[in-house]
Amino acid sequence: MIREPAEVSVEPDGRVELPLGLLAEAGINVGEDLLAFSEGDGRIVLWRASDTINDLLNQGTL
Repeated sequence: MIREPAEVSVEPDGRVELPLGLLAEAGINVGEDLLAFSEGDGRIVLWRASDTINDLLNQGTL
């Protein structure tokens, strides 16, 4: 499967909207809680809150 990037923009109030298709491709459901953080290199990472908690409990790190 060839994936195409989705172009998004940052609104003046700092809000960013992601296309539902992009979220669906990542297996993220509507209403799901996410944790967002910066990798510090220009990338922003979104993780399911439940996955983050499991990683912290099982590995001690994110």
